[in-house]
Amino acid sequence: MTIMYMMKKYIKIIGTVAVAVAAIGGMAYGIYVIGHSEKADEGEDLQTAVREETVIEVDTTVLCRQTFQKQVLCNGRLAAIRRAELMCPKTGEILQSVNVKNGQRVSAGTVLAVADTRERRSALEKSQRDLEKAKVELQDKLIGLGYDGITDNVPAEVLHRAEVTSGYYSARFALRTAEQALHDCSLKAPFGGRIADLVARPYQRGDKFCTLIDDSFFDVEFKVLEAELVSVRTGTQVKVSPFVDGELSLDGTVTEINPTVDAKGLVSVKARIKNTSDRLMDGMNVKVTIENSVPDMFVVPKEAVVERDGYHVVFVYDNKTHRAVWTYVDIMYGNLTSFAITGCERKNTTVNEGDIIITSGNLNLADDTEVKIKEDRGS
Repeated sequence: MTIMYMMKKYIKIIGTVAVAVAAIGGMAYGIYVIGHSEKADEGEDLQTAVREETVIEVDTTVLCRQTFQKQVLCNGRLAAIRRAELMCPKTGEILQSVNVKNGQRVSAGTVLAVADTRERRSALEKSQRDLEKAKVELQDKLIGLGYDGITDNVPAEVLHRAEVTSGYYSARFALRTAEQALHDCSLKAPFGGRIADLVARPYQRGDKFCTLIDDSFFDVEFKVLEAELVSVRTGTQVKVSPFVDGELSLDGTVTEINPTVDAKGLVSVKARIKNTSDRLMDGMNVKVTIENSVPDMFVVPKEAVVERDGYHVVFVYDNKTHRAVWTYVDIMYGNLTSFAITGCERKNTTVNEGDIIITSGNLNLADDTEVKIKEDRGS
């Protein structure tokens, strides 16, 4: 009786465990199925996102006819319109004073230096005394000739003879010479400008004094290729910018074209600019840009043109398919920022007004690539 009771009890326990195991298994399977389904959904979403990310966003511009600023770039050098090598007053003699320094700006007539004047002042005083004595001698001569000593009443021939014989003529000439000698002890600026290469010192003997530079205007000397000469003529406008400061730009005008071509096929040209900056100096190296307007051209930014298989290519955006169309072009002209383009003659392609040209993101584009125009962030 007891054995039968125990067997029934074990059977009941085993059944309960089996039911529990089955329930746990069912729950695990359900969790697995749900998790697998979620992963599948996540995978599909990821694939969709990857496909969306592969669409390249680009900037565009609409092709239209406009005036292209054709540019010829050259290197040049500035030269002041006037310069003078000034010598010390009374060369070889001791300087009494030096009144300027390098870089100083002076006006015409400014006294730059003075030589020792002691001997010249003494000579001037002596010549003044000699002239006074000669005046007395002249009056005595005229009175002896029957005149009252007033020169206005004496005939010209008689007066001239009396001036010579009395010594008045020679004394007057000696006075003018002495005055000029004293005047020559001072060195004055012949024109307004800046002092450069000053070598003279006070109380020293010297020959060269300084270089005076008139830099109110500069002549820009540069050379262009013989083939580019068609873009240059007297009166052509240029822009000049020093290498040391690319942000500084001055306008100038071509004033001279040397009518010869050198052995390297270059032609010398000179343009003039007004100096509006203290940073420009005589002899400075500059960049010269010659600009000419070419009307009725298709103009695109330089970034819009790429090279493929040795040809120049632009990508035209197709509004219907939203794809980039590979289009061969020829470059007619170029400047610092833009190209003037036409269809490629060798590939028999054309570009037309109204074409939407891709200007960014085109370095890795291929023909018929799907693209998306960037949204205007400012709108």
